[in-house]
Amino acid sequence: MALLEIVVRPEQAALAENRRRPLHRMPSPGPASGQPSIPPTEMNLSMIQTGPGAEVPPGNGDEAQRATIQWTLAAGVPVGRALVSATQRLTEAGCDSPRLDAQLLLAHVLGQERSWLFAHHDHPLSPEEAQRYTELVARRARREPVAYLIGRKLFYGLEFVVDRRVLIPRPETELLVDLALDQLSRREGRPVAVADVGTGSGAIAVSLAVHAPWARIYGLDISAEALEVARENGHRLAREDNPTFLQSDLLEALPQPVDLIVANLPYVTSQDYAGLAPDILEYEPRLALEAGPEGLDLIRRLLDQAGDHLKSDGVILLEIGADQGEVVTELARQMEPRPSYIGVRRDYSGHVRTVTLEF
Repeated sequence: MALLEIVVRPEQAALAENRRRPLHRMPSPGPASGQPSIPPTEMNLSMIQTGPGAEVPPGNGDEAQRATIQWTLAAGVPVGRALVSATQRLTEAGCDSPRLDAQLLLAHVLGQERSWLFAHHDHPLSPEEAQRYTELVARRARREPVAYLIGRKLFYGLEFVVDRRVLIPRPETELLVDLALDQLSRREGRPVAVADVGTGSGAIAVSLAVHAPWARIYGLDISAEALEVARENGHRLAREDNPTFLQSDLLEALPQPVDLIVANLPYVTSQDYAGLAPDILEYEPRLALEAGPEGLDLIRRLLDQAGDHLKSDGVILLEIGADQGEVVTELARQMEPRPSYIGVRRDYSGHVRTVTLEF
């Protein structure tokens, strides 16, 4: 039986008390019904199997309390009931999108698209599927990201392999790809080279290679482990020889001057890093997130290096933190040569997201 460690908060005290009461089991269908017997866990969400350690210790204020809840799905439970029960578990664990998470995990287990689930609520799970789904829901309840659990993440219309060696690509970073493709479209018809600095999973580099095949793309990262993932994505999604992935401390290993530098570097401050959600703090690589007291250690170094690696009419595109627009603009004004244009752009949620430097 899989164990889910659920965070039980003070406002859930009444629910916790209900869990400690004896279960009043519903009668199982008789043999004449021809339906599989489903344990109370699947038949009624208020009936949660608990075991040793499930007692909730007293607490005060808003301090979270820990409880261990035993939960498993029986073979033959239909898709609809499995989703409802898993959603409840993930809600109790504090996941931000419990229903979506439950759907993505079950679609992965069944090898189906998420839309398939909505048309097959009565489809029964095999013993192996029920056990696998229970295990994945338990891991998600411990806040392991869904992208790592299913091993992939959709970004810019492409499905990327991801695991704990790389940062999970975020939807907001697609804005950086939009801006880069706009710059490349102005240079179509002549040789053009791009450096994606801090490439991670290769999401930006591969997206550019797929959508701008005339451009020569270099994906640079200091992490050899991240580059293994990036190369796998490059082989799966792009041409054999493009992008080229190189281990590099920022731009140091770049073999030629480029027209465009694109960088989604770490920009989380050391103080903010400690307060990140457990999904990020406990699972995603710190190397890809934290960048010193101001969150600017790597951006500052990149701007110092850029003059030696950028063509005279080149462009730099940076993803930055929502409160870093002014300070990064000031850093850009101190560059030699100085950019002829400095622009800050907001994302679709209204947050400052990118800086464009044109020379």
